[in-house]
Amino acid sequence: MTDYQTYIFDLDGTLLNTLDDLACAVNYALSQHGMNQHSVDDVRRFVGNGVRKLMQRAVPDGEANPLFEPALATFRQYYSAHSLDNTRPYDGIPGLLTELRRRGKRTAVVSNKFFNATQNLCRHFFPDTIEVAIGEHEAEGIKRKPAPDTVIEALRQLGVSAQGAVYIGDSDVDLLTARNAGLPCISVLWGFRDRQFLQSHGATTFVTTPAEIME
Repeated sequence: MTDYQTYIFDLDGTLLNTLDDLACAVNYALSQHGMNQHSVDDVRRFVGNGVRKLMQRAVPDGEANPLFEPALATFRQYYSAHSLDNTRPYDGIPGLLTELRRRGKRTAVVSNKFFNATQNLCRHFFPDTIEVAIGEHEAEGIKRKPAPDTVIEALRQLGVSAQGAVYIGDSDVDLLTARNAGLPCISVLWGFRDRQFLQSHGATTFVTTPAEIME
C-alpha cells in the first residue's frame, strides 16, 4: 500500500459540489443576453476545462457569437457574487481533510476555476485544511489543466517534490493532468463524471467515499 505524503485535489466535483451555482451563473448570463438556458445536466457536461471553455459550450456558436464576450463577462460577475449560494463540500470531505492534516499530510487544490474564486472557496470552506489553492492563472504563465503547471506550482508552494504525491479528481481532465504531472490518480465517483466515462479515459483507481482515499 502506497503511503502518500501529499494530496493534490481538484475542486469542482471532487471537494465541492459547485454544479448548481455554476448552472445558475451560466443561465443568468445567457438570459441576460437573450439566449436559451441549459439544464443542470447540460452544464455538468460543459464543466472541467475552465470558465471560458464552459461558456464556449453554453453559448450558441461559442466564440463566433458576437455576444460571447459580454456573456462571459456577465457570468464572471454573477458567479463571483453567487459562488456560495448553493455550493457545499461533499459528505465526508471536511472529515477527510481534517484527518489528513492530523496525520501530517500536505494538501493543495488545483482548479481551472478562475484564481480568485478558487482562493475564496478554499478559504471559506477549508481554511485550516487546504494549505495551497491554485486557480486559473494563465496571465502568470501557469497553464490551465490538463497541463501540469498548476500541480507543479502547488508542489513548489508546499515546498515538496512530486515523490509521494497523489492527485485526486473526478474528470478526464484530471486524469490527463495527473499523467502530465507524473502522478498517480484517484478518480472519485461522486463528482461530475461516472465510472464508465472515467474508465473510457483510462482511469484505474476509484473511490466511492472520501474515507476510502485514506485506505
